Amino acid sequence: MSKGLRKEDLEQDILIEYSSRFMYFYERNKAAVIGGGIGIIAVIALAIGYFIHMNQQESQAQELLGIAEAQFMRGQLETALYGDDEQTLGFVQIANNFGRTNAGNMAKYYAAVAEYELGNFETALDFIKGYSKPSGITGVAPTSLHGSILAELERYEEAAGMFQRAATMDRNSTTTPYNLLKAAYAYKEAGMNSNAIEMVDKILNEYGNSQQVANAQRLKGQLTARG
Repeated sequence: MSKGLRKEDLEQDILIEYSSRFMYFYERNKAAVIGGGIGIIAVIALAIGYFIHMNQQESQAQELLGIAEAQFMRGQLETALYGDDEQTLGFVQIANNFGRTNAGNMAKYYAAVAEYELGNFETALDFIKGYSKPSGITGVAPTSLHGSILAELERYEEAAGMFQRAATMDRNSTTTPYNLLKAAYAYKEAGMNSNAIEMVDKILNEYGNSQQVANAQRLKGQLTARG
């Protein structure tokens, strides 16, 4: 009387069956299987190569950024932006040549600040738009700068919206009322007094102890007097 197959026998049979199927498939499609394997290896090699390349790019960009930052801190804005005979690259070249690195991204922000300080607002706008802003508190200053640049270009409604965004990126008693007040001034310049009053009221009602209260009260008086 025959006995039933054991679990081990069943597993072995299944293994043999799938091995046979694979060998049959391989023999029928040998070229495609080999080609696919080479393709996978090539993709992995490219990914590793790209990772190494990006690390090298980041290291080089960080070193160049440090030199440009030093010029920026000394107030030598033109040199920080474009470099000189001793410093090969400034923020502009770093941003253009290393744009995919963290240092290249930061160079765009520095370039926006420097161009803004020099009064080159259109150029500053191009750089701040190209900058990938972080979220949270570290994104507040770049977003507020974006609003200031738009205000200098007399694009007041857009500026107000940007200041509002900066105000809500990290709600606190310092940067939030500061940017709400800037939004209120921008709305005022845009002739949108009701929006300006809304911003002022947020300061007075929600941030009554902030340093912006006196200016907010003064602005509200001006806005309500106009009717």
